[in-house]
Amino acid sequence: MSVRVSAPPAALLFVVLGACAPEEPREGQFVEVGASRGLPRPDPAWPAGTYFMPEIMQGGVGLFEADGDGDLDLVHVRIPPPALPPGRIRHVLYLQQADGSFRDAGPEGGLLEEGFGQGLAIGDTDNDGDNDLYLTNYGPDVFYTNDGRGRFTNATATAGLEDSWWGTSAAFGDVDGDGFLDLYVANYVRYDPEKRCTDPSERSEYCGPRSFHGAPDQLWRNEGDGTFRNVTQQAGVVLPQDDARGHGLGVVITDLTRDGRADIFVANDAQANQLWVNQGEGRFEDEGVARGVGLNRHGQTEANMGVAVGDVDGDLAPDLLVTHLWEEHNRLFLATKSPVFRDFTVESGLAKHDLERTGFGCGFLDFDHDGDQDLAVVNGAVRRRPPVPGAPDTFWREYVEPNQLFENLGGARFELVEATAGDFARDLAASRGLALGDVDGDGDVDLVVANLDNSLQLYENRLPAAGTHWLLVRVLTHGRDALGAQVSVQAGGTARLALALAGSSYCSSNDPRVHFGLGASASYEALEVLWPDGTRERFAGGAADREVRLVQGEGERR
Repeated sequence: MSVRVSAPPAALLFVVLGACAPEEPREGQFVEVGASRGLPRPDPAWPAGTYFMPEIMQGGVGLFEADGDGDLDLVHVRIPPPALPPGRIRHVLYLQQADGSFRDAGPEGGLLEEGFGQGLAIGDTDNDGDNDLYLTNYGPDVFYTNDGRGRFTNATATAGLEDSWWGTSAAFGDVDGDGFLDLYVANYVRYDPEKRCTDPSERSEYCGPRSFHGAPDQLWRNEGDGTFRNVTQQAGVVLPQDDARGHGLGVVITDLTRDGRADIFVANDAQANQLWVNQGEGRFEDEGVARGVGLNRHGQTEANMGVAVGDVDGDLAPDLLVTHLWEEHNRLFLATKSPVFRDFTVESGLAKHDLERTGFGCGFLDFDHDGDQDLAVVNGAVRRRPPVPGAPDTFWREYVEPNQLFENLGGARFELVEATAGDFARDLAASRGLALGDVDGDGDVDLVVANLDNSLQLYENRLPAAGTHWLLVRVLTHGRDALGAQVSVQAGGTARLALALAGSSYCSSNDPRVHFGLGASASYEALEVLWPDGTRERFAGGAADREVRLVQGEGERR
């Protein structure tokens, strides 16, 4: 086991970045610092929408280590300004500088292909130690390989990853246990741009998913030689009726049935969710309804969009949250011993606060280092609504909704905390993507939000109190991040579980390092890892307030 101290002691909660514009210290909340770090701001001159449906769905933002310097960089998947016929735009790689600001890598970064952006997946597909990039578009997707120094090369054709459906979320994960990351792409609908939709007042409006047939998702097997093979049909990842395919918007790959094999959960807009349970030997069966995550507690389909996975009730089993349209609740599905899931939405307290919001990106995080998993959700309407107070005077005015932060009070019961959320709840935008990670290297989880006007917001976490402790765990297998691994820590007599997930939320990708808040515990007794191939290892404990790297094969086999 090797370790690397990646932050100052916990008492020094926040990093002062000298070359950036000075900011007023505001402890105990999330503070927006993107404006001073070089990230794009809202464009007040954004033209009126054309009600071209892909405009309303975009949200891709990813946090990852792109150039080998050890800090987190950003990739932003963008949409072109509204126009008919629709245009194309360059997606942007932002490299974090030594002072904490971000620099547009421009053409030197290699993201040269323009598109109508939607989402992304990030992972090391060739086991060479750096992260590669898959971008989904309305139109052909693009796959880039990384040279390790933040320069990307279009490898779509050579890899065989040519998909022209309307792609949304995508995720890398080793679903067959061969040591190489496979790829699942959620596709949305078979959109007809000639179709026009209206609101009750006969004004032009964005169409909903029920206006179109669904598009088929794609499962790509990594052959280990730089190429991928489409195994969707042979894996059984299909539905029996062509017109009943799911409208895929969210996806996550990890073992959700606790049998040691990686499963695939897909959130489908206005249709039943799918839980593709890994049967082994490359076969999957959809057990979403049977295991309690396909429908809500009333047996109904909903507008399923973003996905978060984490252990919110402390039973060391992964739970699921799926975000939804306004007039529906964001659904919290708790794992049981069976293993099936139960709809715990009403009991959790979330239902008291989300009925008037349209949730997209989401993620579990311990924002205050008290040891349990809290929740962040970004919101934005998909159809015109009366403007909320303070909404900016732009085209998106009638789609703006405030974001929400929920504190876990214990036992998967949540409370909305607006003052604690700070700028994250005060800033008003039509938000879609949410990526989580320790951007400033101080040991807590920060938030990056992507909005429909192509702006990005970076919310620095200033919540953990002095005297609380943390641990970052990077789990490595085959020389890369072990995406989908499940890590538990024993500290202060309590066990906690978190997951190494990049692909989750909505059309976004997170820092894959596992973060734990340890409360008053300045050390931990042990770490245990459930690796994506189903094996378990235990690693010795040590001091808190640092990053620990665990390599498969170097622990004690369980």
